[in-house]
Amino acid sequence: MYVRDAKNRDEVWLLDRIEEADIDDPAFRSRDYVIALDEETSRKAGFGRIRVHKTDGGEFCELAFVYTLPPWRQQGVGAHVMERLVAEASDEGYETVYTFTRQPAYFTPFGFEPQETSGLPEPVAARLAEVRGERGDDVIAMAVRAEGFDVPGEFRDRFKEAQPADQPEDGEVGVEETAEDFGIDPSEATYKYDTGN
Repeated sequence: MYVRDAKNRDEVWLLDRIEEADIDDPAFRSRDYVIALDEETSRKAGFGRIRVHKTDGGEFCELAFVYTLPPWRQQGVGAHVMERLVAEASDEGYETVYTFTRQPAYFTPFGFEPQETSGLPEPVAARLAEVRGERGDDVIAMAVRAEGFDVPGEFRDRFKEAQPADQPEDGEVGVEETAEDFGIDPSEATYKYDTGN
């Protein structure tokens, strides 16, 4: 298993999974996502996104969501998606990453800590109010210093051995690249290495 940045060709897949998961992403940009994949089959196992908020009151980085496809759950996929996203936020200069959740126990093993609403910077407090308006008043803000994020060893071990709990979906066996991914029309190509000449 590994986690990579989403590519343009992943956009349709991401949009379909976002819709299936009933996730609201009004600011969708595929380049903000990362995707977890099985190394042998290239089967996608999960995805996540960070969102940078630039406001008059300052900037902050939000771990917008992490989603693991049902056949891959409980195998450390989400942990590694989060790790990649927090590392990218750190690389972009964000020392702290926030998330807004109704399930704080999911995030605490990685170093996220609940935040007092009264102590939040104004832009973060405004985002929390917005999220509570969408999801309910039981949503809390959590934060982790990027350098303090840690994936527990048990999640690393699970991720190394991750296997889907079902059979691959149609079209997900083997390498996912097709001729069309490289701009080749297979109905026009006459040789395996046809250059169009």
